[in-house]
Parts: sequence; structure tokens; C-alpha cells
Amino acid sequence: MPDELASLAITLMQLGRPVEAETACRRAMKAQPGQAELIFLLARILAGQGKSVAALRELEKVMARRPDFLEAAGFAGTLYEEIGELAKAAHCYRRVVARQPVPHLWFNLGNVLRRQDKQADSLECYARAHQLAPNEVTFLSALVARKQALCDWDGLDVLAARLIERVAKGDAGVQPLRLLALDCPEAVHLRCARDWGARLKAVPARPLAVHSDKPRLTIGYLSADFHSHATAYLAAELFELHDRARFEIVAYSVGLDDGSSIRRRLEAGFDRFRQLAGQSPTAIAEQITADGVDILVDLKGWTRDARPDVLALRPASIQVAYLGYPGTMGVDFIDYVIADPVVLPMESQPFYAERIVHLPDCYQVNDRRRPRPPAPARAELGLPEEGPVLACFNAAYKITPQVFAVWMRLLEAKPDAVLWLLADEPAVEAALRRAASSQGIAPERLIFAPHRPLEAHLARYAAADLFLDTLPYNAHTTGSDALWMGCPLVTCRGDSFAARVGASLLRSVGMSHLIADNLQHYQEIALSLLQGDGLKCLRSQLEAGRNSAKLFDTPRFTQRLEAAFETMWRRHCAAEAPIGFAVPET
Repeated sequence: MPDELASLAITLMQLGRPVEAETACRRAMKAQPGQAELIFLLARILAGQGKSVAALRELEKVMARRPDFLEAAGFAGTLYEEIGELAKAAHCYRRVVARQPVPHLWFNLGNVLRRQDKQADSLECYARAHQLAPNEVTFLSALVARKQALCDWDGLDVLAARLIERVAKGDAGVQPLRLLALDCPEAVHLRCARDWGARLKAVPARPLAVHSDKPRLTIGYLSADFHSHATAYLAAELFELHDRARFEIVAYSVGLDDGSSIRRRLEAGFDRFRQLAGQSPTAIAEQITADGVDILVDLKGWTRDARPDVLALRPASIQVAYLGYPGTMGVDFIDYVIADPVVLPMESQPFYAERIVHLPDCYQVNDRRRPRPPAPARAELGLPEEGPVLACFNAAYKITPQVFAVWMRLLEAKPDAVLWLLADEPAVEAALRRAASSQGIAPERLIFAPHRPLEAHLARYAAADLFLDTLPYNAHTTGSDALWMGCPLVTCRGDSFAARVGASLLRSVGMSHLIADNLQHYQEIALSLLQGDGLKCLRSQLEAGRNSAKLFDTPRFTQRLEAAFETMWRRHCAAEAPIGFAVPET
């Protein structure tokens, strides 16, 4: 009888009838109390109903009675991870992998440790998972990303090449953002994005009414970053400057409210501000549609906390990708991508699912109310009193061995110079100091800056002499921060959107001569600037031209973006399909 009830419970669970399955399971447990397998079955049924806490209570009973019941421990780890009990999740995963080589639990353990900021430990877990299951592309992708983040370059080139090859051959399961810091063809970026986007369930587009006679277009901005985030710091003034005679501007916030001053400014900068964090995709999409949004601008793409599940429901007549993600989303529910002729030439259209729209200047918007604090004394920043300060405040995962080798050659050529980097993780500092030493550079010539609030961080640029960009993932907000603060930037133009942002920024401040075509050229430009008064002249030029530079002309940028929106809308009202176009200069 108990076995029959247990079989019935399993069948009912598979048929999607969890309440009846729970009843059958509890009856079996009464007939055979204390049996670990039945308690485990009940936990699975409860979890299937979303009752994670209740399920965990049952799993704790199982693990206490049967320490060798590793399947229960692994399942408990998954549930603890889901509810944010990371320490308990890690304990459960360790309990299993200490006795059985289960690759997906090594991977899960790596994810938990990464969320706990135990980066070096997470790298070891991903390496174990990959070693046990070398054909699982998800494990390979995680290993490559973690090695990049920790500047652990041993064997990275081989692993990265293998990952690119697997994606090119159609292995799905790689987050597109992870490829942006790898040197791979645009066709591979598109393939990766398409495969990733295919995970979203296809939803038939709902027919939306076209109100061609509306007095104002309603523009919605969808983002999880309406708080202390780079996107907010760049775009705050854009939202404020939109022409309210022609446009109504609505925010759809799917992220946290951090109570910051930038959050309060953003709330005031929109006509309506919808806080929708935690709501279902259907609820968010219905709100967007109910608000009569004509053009929905997604500011996230394939980055953390993005909501492509909302966009897939097609809540607006026109949907546009902008600013937050430098690449294609590879899906059919985004109509346009906002770019410029440098970051995304029309020749790249075959590698983009969206139609390319060119703004005449830089695609990146900037906020003229961004602080411009003076430089602290060098001693306060841990810098030597004399000698050039070469800086790069890009995230560590953007630093490649090839670019770092150029930096070391610059330090070798200028013995009084130092390299100033952002400190993310002690393991990164140690790895980069070791790499410097191996190339004959004293490790103390690398100086690491801790994270600071925006104004204190911007002040650092005033103390730096030259910003050195990374490749193939350039500086984006960090690049415009440098130029805003009068710090010259040297970049190397690459073969993707993410690799051409530095070039776009420099073009828009009239400094195209600081754009290199390859790393040898990059080194030559930087070295030439370190001779004589070249850097002082460039800083003076940036300071004098800040108010006239196209990069920081936010009213001009806003007008060009609005012209793009109106062109999109005219085509839509005429029942014409989206097409790539360029906004005129005038």
C-alpha cells in the first residue's frame, strides 16, 4: 500500500496535480513513518508548489536521518540558494561533492561562492565542474568568465578559443555578455545572442492600436538601473531634457530603490515613474500597454537584472535597444538599436537582428550636471609625488594579457611612471603584481584604488595623467568620465561595438589622433604622449573644450534621439517595416 501511494504521488506530480500528490504522499508516510525516501518525495512535491521553506524542513529531517542521502542534500542546496541562504546552500553542496563528483553541484557551489564574494574559491569550483564535464558549455563559459574576472590568465587563451568555437558551432547556454570581453567575430556574437534569446518562450505579438493623431508620443524607458548606476549617471539629463510638447516620458523601473540622490532626481525627471520590481512579465507588460507607450526603450539588453521576458510580450508598438548593452540581442522583438557610425557601421547590419540607427555624433549620452571635483593631493591617493600616472579604472575582466603587456612596456620605457588600477578583489591585485614581476616590472609600481562614491572617484581622474583603454571591451562610462575630468584617453579600435566605444568618445571630443588601429600603434601613441608636454596640452584642450564638445552637448544629443524616435514612428504609422537609417546632422 505505501509503495502504491508513493507511485500515485509521483504520477500526480508529473501530471501537474501537486495538491493531490501531496495528499497521496502524506498517506504513504502515515503507513510507513520515518522513511527517508517518502520524506524526500514530499519535499519535492512541496517545492513544486513553491513552498520552499516547508520543503527544506522536510529535507533537514532526511539529512539528519540519512547523512548518506546525497540527493536530498543536493536538492536542499538548490532550495537554500533560491531563497538566498547562501551559507547553508554551500554547506549542502560541499556535503555532496566531498563524496561524489557531481559536476553540476560543483557548478552550483561556484555560483554560491561567487555571490558570497569568495571569487578564488568559485574559480576552483568551476574548474572542477569543467574537468568533470568538459563538454558542458555552461561550465566552460563560467570558468572563462571567472578566470577573466580574476586576471588568472594561465590557460585562458585555450579555454576562450574553445568557448568561441563551441558557440560558433551552435552550442547554446552562453550568456552573450560573457563574449564581449573575448576577441571573437560579430557573427559569433549574433549566434550566441540568438541561441540565448531562444530560451524565451515565443509569444504572438498582440495587435496594438496605432494612434497616429496623438498630440504627443509616449516614450517608455525600461531599466533595472534607475539608482546609483552608470546608466543613471549618464542618462539622467536626457530624461529631463525631452521636449514635453512632443513627448511624454515614462520610467519602468524593475530594479531597487536605493534611496540615493540620483534616484530622487530620476523620479523627478520623468512624467510618470512606475516602480515594478518583482512583478511578473505579464503584469509589467500590461502596465506598459495600459500607459499607451508608443516606443519602449530597453536600457539593459543581456545584462544583469534585464527583463527581456517583458519585451518578448511586445507591450509597445516599437521597441528599441539603447545604451546598456553594446551588442545585438539577437531577437525579433527589438526593432532598432541606437548607435553611431563609429561603434556600429552599417556594414555590421548582417550581424544585428535589430535595424541600426545612427546618431550623427557619439551614441553615448552624458550628463552635464555630473560633478567635476578637484584632484586631491597625490599622497591622499597613495600615488608618488613625481612621475606620470597611467590609469585604467575599467573592471578587471576587461584587462587582457596582450593589453597588460603593452602597459608593462610603457612602464619599462618610463621608469618613473606608475600604473593606477581599480581594486576589485585581493586575488586580482596579487595576480597582476605577479604578472608585472614576470615581465620585469617592480610590482609596487602597480597601485590599486579602492571603490569610492561617484564624486570621490571622479576626482581621481584629475590626478591621472593618461587613461589607458582596454581591448576588446573598451571603457564606456569610465571613458567619458575620464574625458569629462580632462584626462586624455588612448584607445585601440577593435571589431565589435564594445571595442569601438573609446574611438567614438574620442571622435566626439575632437581627439581622433588618440585612436589606434592595433596594439603596436596604441603603444606608440601612449609613449609619444609621455614625452615632453603632450599630456598637459591635451588636458588643457579638454578643459577648454568641455562646454563645446559634442560628447557633452546633451541638448543636441536629445534632439537627435527625438528625431530618431519620430522617424521610427512615421514608418510605423505608414505600416512600413523597420529599416536602418541615419539621423541628419542638422
